[in-house]
Amino acid sequence: MRRLLIVLAVLLPCACAAADAAITRASKHRRRACRRDLGASANAGPDLKDIATFTRVFEIIKQAYVDPVSDHALMQSALRGMLSGLDPHSEFLDAKALHQLDEDTSGEYAGLGIEVAEVKGTLRIIAPIDGTPAQKAGIRAGDIILGIDGKAIDPDALDAALDALRGKPGSAITLTILHAGASQPINLRLVRETIQVPSVRSRLLAPGFAYVRISQFQADTTSELQRQLDALQRKDGPLKGAVLDLRSNPGGLVTAAVAVADDFLDSGVIVSTRGRLSQSDTIFRATPGDLLHGAPLVVLIDGGTASAAEIVAGALKDNHRAVLMGRRSFGKGSVQSVLPLPDGDAVKLTTARYYTPDGDSIQARGITPDIELADNLQVSVSKSPELSSREADLLGTSRRFRQRGREQRRHGHAGRRGLVAGSGPARCCRRWRPRARGRQRPHPRLEAPSARFSSWCCAARAVF
Repeated sequence: MRRLLIVLAVLLPCACAAADAAITRASKHRRRACRRDLGASANAGPDLKDIATFTRVFEIIKQAYVDPVSDHALMQSALRGMLSGLDPHSEFLDAKALHQLDEDTSGEYAGLGIEVAEVKGTLRIIAPIDGTPAQKAGIRAGDIILGIDGKAIDPDALDAALDALRGKPGSAITLTILHAGASQPINLRLVRETIQVPSVRSRLLAPGFAYVRISQFQADTTSELQRQLDALQRKDGPLKGAVLDLRSNPGGLVTAAVAVADDFLDSGVIVSTRGRLSQSDTIFRATPGDLLHGAPLVVLIDGGTASAAEIVAGALKDNHRAVLMGRRSFGKGSVQSVLPLPDGDAVKLTTARYYTPDGDSIQARGITPDIELADNLQVSVSKSPELSSREADLLGTSRRFRQRGREQRRHGHAGRRGLVAGSGPARCCRRWRPRARGRQRPHPRLEAPSARFSSWCCAARAVF
């Protein structure tokens, strides 16, 4: 065993270098860029003293731990610990976890239909997915799962708890749930289903006015959005306005979010990303082709609006294309890349932060709506001190990117669109942005129509 660990100590720096080369092997140019960006410190590899400590701890566990532990199990735990200590979103994915990630972005899996985050030894609900057993049972953003099938969740075994949430369709599970703001937990019995996640739902609220709900961003979201808006317009003629509901949307594929924002813009910056590697620095720009042809657009957000959903909200707000209503969003402004490893494993690593068209990072800050609305369907998860502190680990200096974003916007983007007069939502929205922007509370003259609009949107969502 000692020989094995000595060999490990010698090979680990080489393995790190080989993994780095594998990640960037696409071209010699990219390899040179990585070496230039990471600098000499990355090439130096781990400190030998740290390697010796790791080797010694490994040996102690093998010799003295109360139960036998395999070398593979210890290495898997070491890899998980190495990544989980970075931020809430970086993690080691074994083949099973990688398969689950692929399922989540494909739009179909077997389970309950909830997005959860690990927060200080607990499982906190980010958002339930519309139409799933979790949503039907009344699980809401901000709830905490305390137990599964009568057993309290072990803070040191959250991976096992996450696995237990999934299972065969038709099998039952009992969750002990503490609702946000409640003093006593309750037990909820749910039956697992094959979760077909329709990421887009829509209907006409009134002649000429559409309600569009995007529950998460997956591979087919953009094509489905275009198909449904086309169907509504074929049925009722050109739209006079629309409501885009991103409440409790936990995010998803960044590429899908960029494409959705592009669907409502004719030009301008959608989002930019910045990381340590040069290939992480990207600016996404809109192309001509606004699906609504400039008709008024309202975007609903809340504390469960996170990640890719915030990209869409930020792009439409900074380009003055839409009025944002609701509550402050979650505040996840980081980008994760999935880097494959041998034997079917992978590393999900935070590789960049994203910045809105104005150059602002929303990391741990969220997006403030133009008009704040009280809504009993909205629970602000971003108010959690535990979760906010972990998201704050990824805070970056955004001042220079903010200036760069303003310079980009001066060189052409969708101009400020006035909200036209009309009936229903268009009348409610008219001139709200210039009057309400920058205020913590709406102008007194806006309070009554704001309340009417909030009720109207909630009723629209209830039909689904």
